[in-house]
This record gives sequence, C-alpha cells and structure tokens, in this order.
Amino acid sequence: MKKVWKIAGIVFACVVLLAVVAVGCLWGNEILTLTSIKEIAPANDDHRDGYVYEITVSGDYYFDQFLEAGGASSDKELISFITSCIGKGMIPLQIEESSISCSSFTAVTEEGDRVFGRNYDFDKTNTAIVYTNPGNGRHASVSTVDLQFLGIDPDTGITGLADKFLCLAAPYAPLDGVNDAGVSCGIYMTYQGAETVATNQQTDKPDITSTTMLRMILDYASTVDEAIELVEQYDLHDSANTSYHYMVADAQGNSAILEWVAGTDQTDNDGSARQLNVIRNDPQQNYQCVTNFVLTPGYYEEGDEMGGKDRYDLLTSTLAASDGVVADDQAAMDVLALVGRRTWVVEGDHTQGTTVHSVVYNLTDCTALWVGNEHYGEEAYTFQLQTP
Repeated sequence: MKKVWKIAGIVFACVVLLAVVAVGCLWGNEILTLTSIKEIAPANDDHRDGYVYEITVSGDYYFDQFLEAGGASSDKELISFITSCIGKGMIPLQIEESSISCSSFTAVTEEGDRVFGRNYDFDKTNTAIVYTNPGNGRHASVSTVDLQFLGIDPDTGITGLADKFLCLAAPYAPLDGVNDAGVSCGIYMTYQGAETVATNQQTDKPDITSTTMLRMILDYASTVDEAIELVEQYDLHDSANTSYHYMVADAQGNSAILEWVAGTDQTDNDGSARQLNVIRNDPQQNYQCVTNFVLTPGYYEEGDEMGGKDRYDLLTSTLAASDGVVADDQAAMDVLALVGRRTWVVEGDHTQGTTVHSVVYNLTDCTALWVGNEHYGEEAYTFQLQTP
C-alpha cells in the first residue's frame, strides 16, 4: 500500500509539474507583465487625482499578427483579437475610447534637443505608464494609457487580479508615447461634421483603429516619413463614434499633423469619404502646435466653431516669441501648464474637466518628463528608454 501511495504521489507531482510548465509556456509573458504592475502615485479625491501605475510589458503582444490578419475596422473587432491572442480566448479584454480634448506642440531646447509636449484633458481617471520592448526588429517605447479605456473603474483603480488581467490590453491603447528611435505621437479629438462623425474609410486597404495606429507608429517608425508611409497603407476607423487627428514628430526636427477630411466642416459628414491630409511643420520654424480643430486650409467657413482655437493661439504665440526654443524639458512643461484645465478659463468656468496628465517627451535622449493632473512644480516623474 505504501508503494501505491508513493507512486500516486509521484504521478500527482508530475501532473502538477506539467501543469506549471504548460501554464508557463502559455502565459509566461503575461504573468511577468502582471507581476510588473506597480502603483507609483495614489489617488486623491480632493484634487480629483486617479492612481498612476507603471506596467512593463514582457515579450511580444501579438501586434505583428494583428497587422498580418488585416488589423481591425472597429473596437469590437479589436476586442475580439486581443481576447483571442492575449486572453487566450479565456479572458475577455476590452478597449474603449471617449472624448480627448488636448493640446500638443513640438519645440527645441537651448541645447538642441527636440521635444514633444502633450496635455491630455479629460476627467478623473487612472493612468498607466507602459513600457514595451517586443523585439523582432520593432522599437521599444514608453507610452501613456488611460486605464478607463481598458475597463478599470476610475474611482477604485486596480483592485485585484481581474483588473490586472484587463491591463494586458494596454499596448493597444496608447494616447501618446515615444520610441527608442525618438519618434513621438499623440491623438486629439476634432469634432468633424455638422454632428461629429467618425472617420470610417472603406477601401480595399487593411484596417486600423485610432490607438492601434499609434501603436504601429511607436513599434515600427524611425522617422516621421516612415510613420506617414505606414499610415498611408491602411483604412482608418476612428473609435467611439467620434473623430480625431494625430501628431507625429521625430528627433531630426520633423513633425506632421495627420488629418482625415472631406470637404468643409459642414459637409464632412461621410466618414467613409475622408482622405488623409498631411500637414508638415514649416522647416523655417522650430515648432508646430495642435489642439482640437482641423488645420487643413479652407476646412472652416467664417463663424464655424473651432474647438481649442484659443489654446492653439496661446501655444503658437508663446512659442513664436522664442522661435520655438525652450530652455529645457521643464520649460516645455511650463508651456503646457499655460493651457492646463485648472488654469485655463473656459467661459468663466475654472473647473471644466481636468488635465489628466502632462508629458514632455525628449526625442533626442528618449526620456519622458511626466506630471499627473496639473501638479506642476509639486511632483514630476522622469522615465528613460534604453536606446539601441
């Protein structure tokens, strides 16, 4: 009988070992990613601060396969893909999007570093700083993700293993970021059409959604020109039934705003008819700005509402006064502070929304100076990428 129990014990141990090996083979990278999640700033209801986390994504996250399969033409298709690959078909993941009213600019420091500044204006939410390094010739990057878009409750943050599993979709939802080649990009609402209409191109090209386009740029582009060449190969499908434009910049001082338009604002009501228009920076200037209105010439008629034009004008005049030169990364952050939601009066209202995060990506040394929810001068974080 003792011999039988001994054999049974050995068999059981072997089964357990095989199970552990199988789980490791199937979920190894995902488990490492889950264990990397750490809180770096607490929530503060008095200031409407959400939690801030760091996530280091281990290994690949199937983005090559995503593109090879033709991408996605909707959030539903994207969710299906990431649930199948990252969730192994067993854990439902999600991607959502909402209003993104923001400001960005490019500039150059006194030492010659190229910088990309960005305010993300929304409402109280939780944020993740996400590191990726997928290999296979793709770039490493650091990006910022609004965890509300992954299904994390804005009022509670990450509360357990189920919430951590939702964070596995983070590589597919960057709002802005920089890669190890010094390419940076961001996303901004545009409110296009008599009633806001999402871009929804319908040609024979493969498909891509808003944040997955940013992920593609961060993973594969080494210059602005390469980013544009990549984007031109896809039909764009903006998410959340709204419209966006995008900004991309590189360490060589090139930048561009990518817009999908058709006609004028009043006639731009068929998202499938829109065509990509690229607005490059003036080579005689050291800066370019973007907020929430379309910059394509002739798009607006007199009297049309141009979202964020006041913020755009302030950024432009501020940078023009110094020919786009700022002292350093902190001085670039000071420019972002000028248009933070708490300091920017909107029709007499000082409390309309919040600036969830402000970030200055240094494209020359591949760092990020990051401030949460307008804590300018109080606390800042610096994140460093290892360049090739």
